[in-house]
Amino acid sequence: MKLIQNIDVYAPQHLGKKDVLTINDKIVKIADAGTISAGGILADATVVDGSSLLLTPGFIDSHVHVLGGGGEGGFANRTPEATLEGLTKFGVTTVVGCLGTDGIGRDMCSLVAKTKGLNEQGMSAYCYTGSYQIPVHTLTDSITKDIMMIQEIIGTGEIAISDHRSSQPTFEEFARVVADTRLGGVLSGKAGVVNVHLGDSTRCMDLIERVIDETEIPASQLLPTHVNRNEMLFCKAIEYALKGGAVDFTGNEDIDYWETICDEVRVCKGIKRMLEAGVNPNRMTISSDGQGSLPMYSKDGEFLGMGVGQSSCLLKEVKECVFKADIPLEIALSTITSNPAEILRLKGKGKIEEGYDADLCILNQDLQLVEVIARGKTVYTK
Repeated sequence: MKLIQNIDVYAPQHLGKKDVLTINDKIVKIADAGTISAGGILADATVVDGSSLLLTPGFIDSHVHVLGGGGEGGFANRTPEATLEGLTKFGVTTVVGCLGTDGIGRDMCSLVAKTKGLNEQGMSAYCYTGSYQIPVHTLTDSITKDIMMIQEIIGTGEIAISDHRSSQPTFEEFARVVADTRLGGVLSGKAGVVNVHLGDSTRCMDLIERVIDETEIPASQLLPTHVNRNEMLFCKAIEYALKGGAVDFTGNEDIDYWETICDEVRVCKGIKRMLEAGVNPNRMTISSDGQGSLPMYSKDGEFLGMGVGQSSCLLKEVKECVFKADIPLEIALSTITSNPAEILRLKGKGKIEEGYDADLCILNQDLQLVEVIARGKTVYTK
């Protein structure tokens, strides 16, 4: 049992000062501050004084290469696997793993095994089936069966389009993947979402737009990511989001470099622009592309080195939204808590509510992490 008293709760909506009680892996009681005491049956509870602190849901990183990424410059450029400690120290209590360009040296058997391992270690982990390529390399003999029969698999991805590294799928091939993924979700009660990698091509989101316009498949089955890759793509993403589609921003620890060299749209500026354009704030998420390789070049095209995506960017981007773009904290937090939980149908995740999983972050007033709780257990303290 853990009793957090007199803490300012962002659920992610602002609830004000509350007492929050967790037992085992669940939030069992939320009450006004000062109304839950540690006596009686709660005598053995761990008590946390939340005065001057904030409580938020644990963060959801919905796009992480948990097996590592890279290899595009040769085997020496393969990046390391994600670790429980490397995720939770940044507030991430739920992760969604994926494969990228390399679906051979890293395969679905390894991805599912890694996902199961992270679950056994104490956090919550899910994954997509497939990688950049179509036809999709699945664990069983079909996308639908993977989603229906493998507990950890919630969708397909990251399928690459508008990118020189993609398999250059036709519209029919892409639409079939989305349809099979949706069917797997319908049969299993899962999201059945296709996570779509967007590259630099001027084709932008054309295949996604055609699926929505030319088939009966709703926009809820697609989650395009890297929408802030460049200005042209971002403008298309605004149009898509205004039609009700969900979009995923890719956070970055080195945004000053990428904004200058690569025309990448800074996340806080992009979210501000979407809000001003009238996009529903519940349709925006931020993910890290964690453990993915990030080749870096000078203005003259000289290779400078290989960066690695990190989940640390999630909280950094939330801070920038709040302190640089004057976006309300509850909206900024929703992009890494309730929004991905709703879009990906992660039951019991993304909110501070009675009956929800005890995945929590305690922060100070400067939004620095103080403690991280995953499934009721403290996994990080400052």
